[in-house]
Amino acid sequence: MKLRVAVAGASGYVGGELIGLIQQHPNLQLVTVTANSNVGQSLGSIHEVDDKFAELVFQETSKEVLADHDVVFLALPHTKSAEVAQWLSAETLVLDCGADFRLESAEDFEKFYKSPHAGTWAYGMPELLVSKDVKLREQLAGAKRIAVPGCNATAVTLAFAPLLASGVIEPKDLVSTLSVGTSGAGKNSEVNDGNKPALSSAYAYQVGGVHRHIPEIAQNLNRVSGFGITLTFTPVLVPMFRGILAVNTAELVAGKTLSDVRSAFESAYSSEHNIQLLADGDYPNTAHVEHKNLALIGFGIDEVTNRVVVISAIDNLVKGTAGAAIQSLNIASGFKEDTGLAND
Repeated sequence: MKLRVAVAGASGYVGGELIGLIQQHPNLQLVTVTANSNVGQSLGSIHEVDDKFAELVFQETSKEVLADHDVVFLALPHTKSAEVAQWLSAETLVLDCGADFRLESAEDFEKFYKSPHAGTWAYGMPELLVSKDVKLREQLAGAKRIAVPGCNATAVTLAFAPLLASGVIEPKDLVSTLSVGTSGAGKNSEVNDGNKPALSSAYAYQVGGVHRHIPEIAQNLNRVSGFGITLTFTPVLVPMFRGILAVNTAELVAGKTLSDVRSAFESAYSSEHNIQLLADGDYPNTAHVEHKNLALIGFGIDEVTNRVVVISAIDNLVKGTAGAAIQSLNIASGFKEDTGLAND
């Protein structure tokens, strides 16, 4: 018997990506979609969907509409999920694709989101090391409330965590510069306004330690570092629709080599289906991860500065959000982890 699924905020990019994955999942049945300004329109008028879902109508996001589902995905603006989550039964599996329940620190949440902290849910990054040998996957089995990671946080965390866990890099002076597709800005952003020219240049945004994914990345990496990390994080919006290419650098611990770097990554990820390590001298690009629930990682060493360079690539809408949500749902529900997810 399939699980009955609702997607709240289904008219946006993340909602559309979720719907595409739900359609191909053998254990899920999409029954309800909600929206704000698109209430009353058909799903097929907004997203490309299978014919059997095309006439499904966007409804208002309300307690009554979202009741009686086995699974509810929240693809809502930040701080809205906390309100909606209160309406839902404790027996419903709820996956929040926003930031409302990612952070453990109320102080950090209120500083970066200018809103009261609503609590902390299980964190939906199965591959994340909690210690050198333990991953968050174990905490997702049977969970009923899951916070899906931020897309930038995924690209950076997966690049640094194994090196910190193995003591290969220094925890201070981590630097990440990310090239981010315009879908990361959201459907309502002016860069995705179909009535205006497409983005034709690159520009940095939320510069100088103010980006909301910084405390999330720090929380993830502090789990394994044993020390408080410091991170310089700069996202750059570039003229592509989907994808993140993160260039991450850190100082090597004295005496560590490229062989130690590879050993740390292989120890962490060799058994992971959704993370692939590239050969020495090879580096990923975003074209190789489009529409895949996959992180590609390549790395090298700058001998002059004694810094490791780790380049990670993900599709921000799949491995960065919707794919991570489905992957976490599979673990929580006892399904095979990659059910409904294709990396071909």
